[in-house]
Amino acid sequence: MAPTDGFPFWPVTDVGRVRNVNEDSFLVDKKLNLFVVCDGMGGHAAGEVASQLAARYFREAVVASREMIDDFERGTGSVKREDILQMLQRAVQEACEKVHAEGQNDDTKRGMGTTLTALLVVGSRGFLAHVGDSRLYLVREGQVHHFVEDHSLINELLKRGRLTKEQIDKVQYKNAVTRAVGVYESVEADTLDFDVLGGDRYLLCSDGMHGYFKTGELAQYFVAAPDETIAQTLVDLSNDRGGKDNITVLLVRIPDADAGVDMLAREVNLKIDALAKMPFFRFLAYQELVRVLNMTEVRTYQIGDEIVKQGQEGDELFIVLTGQVRVHTGDAIITRLGAGQHFGEMAMVDKAPRSASVSADDPTKLLVIRRRDFYEIIRKDPPVAVKLLWSFVGVLTERLRNTSRELGEAREQAALEDITDEIFPIEVP
Repeated sequence: MAPTDGFPFWPVTDVGRVRNVNEDSFLVDKKLNLFVVCDGMGGHAAGEVASQLAARYFREAVVASREMIDDFERGTGSVKREDILQMLQRAVQEACEKVHAEGQNDDTKRGMGTTLTALLVVGSRGFLAHVGDSRLYLVREGQVHHFVEDHSLINELLKRGRLTKEQIDKVQYKNAVTRAVGVYESVEADTLDFDVLGGDRYLLCSDGMHGYFKTGELAQYFVAAPDETIAQTLVDLSNDRGGKDNITVLLVRIPDADAGVDMLAREVNLKIDALAKMPFFRFLAYQELVRVLNMTEVRTYQIGDEIVKQGQEGDELFIVLTGQVRVHTGDAIITRLGAGQHFGEMAMVDKAPRSASVSADDPTKLLVIRRRDFYEIIRKDPPVAVKLLWSFVGVLTERLRNTSRELGEAREQAALEDITDEIFPIEVP
């Protein structure tokens, strides 16, 4: 199925091999480039009702903000990406309130609820809203990235170390979710925004599909088959592997890029790769790297430009994307840093004066992270905070080891020189 406007998409939903009713729902608004998958729960027909209502009410709330979305796409500056994320959070909340009210008014549907995973594409920016254990995957350059965290009992047990992946099959309530739309009057949605690149494919699906696949396994199906057959292939495989739940797959493809967008794609990939290679961010998942990337700034310097001045207080970490910089005190060069290397990391901890100056040797592009933004992501996202702080401790520990080793070597050298002076004293005339 391909729309006459908007992006090509291919949806397939199936009742599976065990269930009698399909409680999954999907929704596509081609004019908004809005894609939604919901997986209902509640017994009888309640789950089916909850998923359909949530998708409909969510879309209505987004449509009501169409003017805001258009302003953002025009780039007038009056609407920020944070405004779109807040709008999606409100849309989820409105859907939750209305589904909950429907359940309260009908005893046969009391307690019904649904997952909700939605993708909104505005220009070259993607926006995600997510509640429950349905998923959104990004397929880019032959790799598949899991873009959401499951709000499920199993995931909570895994995060807390109460369960190993090998024990998952023994869990009795493996389909239980910890967040749902409509079960209670309110719910908190996870939101994320990210660069959308030409050639990207986005896979939205219910747990009836992703429960039968590992993320690393999915890539082969995007290489081996045309886009229009992938959704049906994944549904068929889910049924072949058990089909214990309803199955919904919605594949969306972003049209191939023109030359200008190709340059954007290279820069986005360059920034993600630079972050992933840094010791600070080595434990972060792809979607967590995207959260960090959203708080960065790219700056350009010409040959000879001073980037950091010795003795000044610093509050920024720099990562070299392209070009080369030299670290120096006066005219004495300490070292040179190229693409992928970084400097200024201690500014994330305190305001101590810079110990050296840094200047551009070539036309240089740097990725910059400010201390206040670093603290903000730590404050707002505890799982990411734990990973970042653990990595930071590791970096400081390694630096302390290196300093201790260098001091030890310096002492040994000094002791050797003292002995040499005793054996071969030099007389000064």
